[in-house]
Amino acid sequence: MNLNLNSKYKETTDSLKKIAPFKPEIALVLGSGLGDFASTVNVITSISTSQLPGYPPSTIVGHEGKILFAEYVGKKLLLFKGRIHFYEGYAISDCVLPAFLSYKLGCRKIFLTNAAGGINPDLHPGDLMLDVSFNASAIKKELDSLIGTLSEDGINNLRNFPSREFNDIIRKAAREEGIGLKEGVYWFSKGPSYETPAEIQMMGKFFGDAVGMSTVQEALLAASLGMEVGSISCITNYAAGISTSKLDHSEVTETANDVKEKFEKLVKRIIALS
Repeated sequence: MNLNLNSKYKETTDSLKKIAPFKPEIALVLGSGLGDFASTVNVITSISTSQLPGYPPSTIVGHEGKILFAEYVGKKLLLFKGRIHFYEGYAISDCVLPAFLSYKLGCRKIFLTNAAGGINPDLHPGDLMLDVSFNASAIKKELDSLIGTLSEDGINNLRNFPSREFNDIIRKAAREEGIGLKEGVYWFSKGPSYETPAEIQMMGKFFGDAVGMSTVQEALLAASLGMEVGSISCITNYAAGISTSKLDHSEVTETANDVKEKFEKLVKRIIALS
């Protein structure tokens, strides 16, 4: 596999490796409004992404731009408080950086979270949805230019994408904590504008249950590198046309804050079971 990211982010990777206090087991990418989870674990080392050469700055409220090495119930964690979005003007090669760095530091399991708008009428603000599939074709061309020809291992791993085993752990964690966990297809939209009601109707007809502007590129790259991928969407609002209310990013962070206790309990149980 010809991974152009190796050369583009060599300095970034080398700098982070020098800071790393241990080889992490599980990486977590914390989406809009979900970064508070980091305060509930034992943080060993914290670094601002602005201190890493070549790391693109995040410009979005709710994405703090920090990388933390932490521990919880004996598990060594790599946490990304915030991510990089295509709609901020960055290339897909920038947007996959958290997944790429996780792999280079030795993680073989990555848990992705995001805030999403509900398309399926059974999804409501405050719900948590296990992402069981994605509209990966939306950015496949851009990712193909990064990773080149996949090895047989990479092809086989994408046949188990997201990881069935990891998803089973997530389901078990939800049952043990008594947390309602819905399941659905996460539909990626490049942004920066919110989708129109007509676009939301189209996504629904193609079995999209929730829509957001992240996650898919990270999940695809991680899977192609052989990592186990699990992903949860926090439904923070109704998508355009589902509700008459005007869409606003502040609604995203407010709803995420409302469900943070439920979210933290679930993620801690997932880590313990992994």
